[in-house]
Amino acid sequence: MTSFEKTLESKTVYDGKIIRVKLDRIELENGAVHPREVVEHNGAVCIVAMDGEQNVILVSQYRYPVRQELLEIPAGKLEAGEEPLSAAIRELEEETGCRAGQMIPLGSFFSSPGFCNERLYLYLAQDLTEGQAHPDEDEFLNVARVPLPELLDRILDGTIQDGKTIAGVLKARAFLRAGGNA
Repeated sequence: MTSFEKTLESKTVYDGKIIRVKLDRIELENGAVHPREVVEHNGAVCIVAMDGEQNVILVSQYRYPVRQELLEIPAGKLEAGEEPLSAAIRELEEETGCRAGQMIPLGSFFSSPGFCNERLYLYLAQDLTEGQAHPDEDEFLNVARVPLPELLDRILDGTIQDGKTIAGVLKARAFLRAGGNA
């Protein structure tokens, strides 16, 4: 059995630089009508960049919505029509200064599908060449290297709270343990 929700009406209530917010009226399969608040986003990329010593390259930055500094894998939004691989290459270099000899796709996932359509495309970056970071003018980042076993401990003890970092690191570790076959 396939469930569905039929859109009866859709109204844009906010159209910003990064997101669009819609208020929709939908009909459930039982005929009941309910509102749905939907955040539309172009999507984003996130990169687990790993050096030759099994250190993961992370960025630390203040995140205004949660009012704290978070340690995260490099990531960034897709521009309209941009290919995820191109965005991943761009974001890795902008945020960390690194270029990858290998950029391995690890799939994609929805960040929070209960209210948002944002899809995150995940990559494992290896064979890194280091250069100079050049973050966006509104990004203030500190780059850190954390050994993979220590990062896994930080994920499990709750120190790392960023969802894309948790998903990305765990998926990259599973990929590497399986012999590195996509």
